Amino acid sequence: MLSNQLLVENPQGHYAPATMDQVFEAARDAMQQKFHRGTAFTAPSAVKEYLWVQMVNYEHEVFVALFLDNQHRLIACTELFRGTIDQAAVYPREVVKEALRVNAAAVIFSHNHPSGSPSPSEADKRLTHRLVQAMGSVDIRVLDHIIVAGTETASFAEQGLI
Repeated sequence: MLSNQLLVENPQGHYAPATMDQVFEAARDAMQQKFHRGTAFTAPSAVKEYLWVQMVNYEHEVFVALFLDNQHRLIACTELFRGTIDQAAVYPREVVKEALRVNAAAVIFSHNHPSGSPSPSEADKRLTHRLVQAMGSVDIRVLDHIIVAGTETASFAEQGLI
């Protein structure tokens, strides 16, 4: 009888049930193939799907940026900062430096909430405001800031926070 469980081949050529880490790694690899450099991010749902797969399995906070060209095509997805289980220090100056280095015209920020709640905190809102100001000073548009938490995502743009 066949089950719906994903199997992976081990070095000896035997098949065993995949671990969650192996499943997420396979999903990340598939997303990298689907969303490669030059892929246009024109639908919020595609951005959320991409970021969810990238960040769902972290047990600590991670802050990433999708750097985009003027047509909103992906230049790079860069993990900029790592933190603890409930916070990550983010330095706007370093974010601006990286955006200029890759010649980005726009950016989408994202971080995860390992706690499972996608609601933006007041600190998240203040940080986003500071990042919008910093990026605006060098003519780089902030399109969104997406929080990934468990099976949910929250978009600052959809909530009118950007």
